Amino acid sequence: MTYQQTFEALADPTRRAIFEKLRSGPCAVAEIAQHQPVSRPAVSQHLKVLHSAGLVDAKQVGTRRYYSVRREGLSELRKWVDSFWTDILENYASHIRKQMEKYNG
Repeated sequence: MTYQQTFEALADPTRRAIFEKLRSGPCAVAEIAQHQPVSRPAVSQHLKVLHSAGLVDAKQVGTRRYYSVRREGLSELRKWVDSFWTDILENYASHIRKQMEKYNG
């Protein structure tokens, strides 16, 4: 998955709330729907989007389907965010080197 797909999946506030709910552990759709302002079928649709984006896993247990956070699903987004820090630190180091050259040169 790409970080863009992660952004798109988490752009919806209901999906973010569902994703946050799953942070505490696996839940069935009915349990997730109890805490959302949308219907159970709507929660199922949101879970399909999160699953397609690689952000959640689903496991069938009897007649229920349990969803859990797939932490690896955030790896591309994390790499993208981390790249900003790398750029910032490299620019800072370059600035310091230039300043040191002025004073030592």
